[in-house]
Amino acid sequence: MNELAVQLNETLKGTVAEALMSGVGRRMYFPKGIVAQSAEAKTLATKYNATIGMAVKDGQPMYLSDIYSQFVPGSFKPADIFSYAPGGGVKELRELWKKEMLEKNPSLKGKLTSNPIVTSGLTHSISTICQLFAGPGDTLVIPDLAWDNYELMFSALNDCKVKTFKMYDEAMGYNVAGLVEAVRGIPDKKARLILNFPNNPTGYTPSEAEMGLLADALKGLADDGYKLLVISDDAYFGLFYEKETARESLFSKLCDLSPNILAVKGDAATKEAMVWGFRIAFVTFGCKGFTQAQYDALEKKMMGIIRATVSNCDHPGQSLLVHAMKSASYQSDKRKVLEEMQGRYEVFHEVLKQFESQYGLLRPYPFNSGYFMAFATKGDAEELRKRLLDVYHIGCINIAGKVLRVAYCSVEKKDIPDLIGQLYKAAGEVWS
Repeated sequence: MNELAVQLNETLKGTVAEALMSGVGRRMYFPKGIVAQSAEAKTLATKYNATIGMAVKDGQPMYLSDIYSQFVPGSFKPADIFSYAPGGGVKELRELWKKEMLEKNPSLKGKLTSNPIVTSGLTHSISTICQLFAGPGDTLVIPDLAWDNYELMFSALNDCKVKTFKMYDEAMGYNVAGLVEAVRGIPDKKARLILNFPNNPTGYTPSEAEMGLLADALKGLADDGYKLLVISDDAYFGLFYEKETARESLFSKLCDLSPNILAVKGDAATKEAMVWGFRIAFVTFGCKGFTQAQYDALEKKMMGIIRATVSNCDHPGQSLLVHAMKSASYQSDKRKVLEEMQGRYEVFHEVLKQFESQYGLLRPYPFNSGYFMAFATKGDAEELRKRLLDVYHIGCINIAGKVLRVAYCSVEKKDIPDLIGQLYKAAGEVWS
């Protein structure tokens, strides 16, 4: 094992991170090679910097004029667009994101966490965490209504077991008891969990009371000796439409809850800043009792995974996001999107009331946030999906033949009543 990895492992010795680390995680480190030496030279090599493999003229990277001319003259230096991004991401962006994270999650104030690390989208965030903390024989716990990419990353790519629990209890609230039962059934008392709020596919976020019960339940497991990695997938964070819905990330409650809980916040500019194609996301760690040195060790292991897979993340996107976050219109533009999504959500809820007599065909799961809602279907959801596509030219997503997901975020508010009517009409034709 590389000596740098040995040193990082020694720093993490005795922690929940060490207990949950995969073989890859234990071997991982950030090399003091080209990238690290180039970063050092960037500061100290004031005469000649002959470290990085990048064509440079007059102190700036060379570039194609047809690309650079697409930017407003003087808005960005060539180095902001064409050069490699630093390992871990652009420093200013990481600082801005953490500042905003604290503003959106005020209970994080005063709690020691890592700095956000930039990744190439939330899939990359979760996949990287998976490589560090999960491997053959380990168990991932997720709700039965979850993004299919979780299984692809943990099971197909990393050979983990996947264990599900029913997301909703009999009262159609968040099934905390089911989650606890699923974790208690893991023989080695080590679990990796992904909890996604607002949820994809259902568009559900627990209420403040439910979120408190969830945190208490996880602490109870930790107090009983379970080692837990809890990933908060906050892809749709901020899109909350009801007063009772929890407004802060679960990460805020978990990051200093127990030394047996390693909390991970995966969030992204993807939806929060409407830059879907930029592929910019973040990973932040939190654990009770962790020192800054231990967070630094986790950061170096994360940066090692990034270095070994994508080398570094998109630089022009990060530069553009820094510019946007510092602009006067940033928050107002985001508020407009939230208001538009809230309007669509309210119309969808109101129109659904007209079809209560047909819930035997399509029964909506509770939803209160995010981009989506989902129906439990009477019959094969794939059959309905094909009917909607072939006859009505409407696209929806079938999940496991039992659930139809509808992304109302991509349907104009004025068209939502017609969309719902067509959904129920098609369902009646398929399962009459």
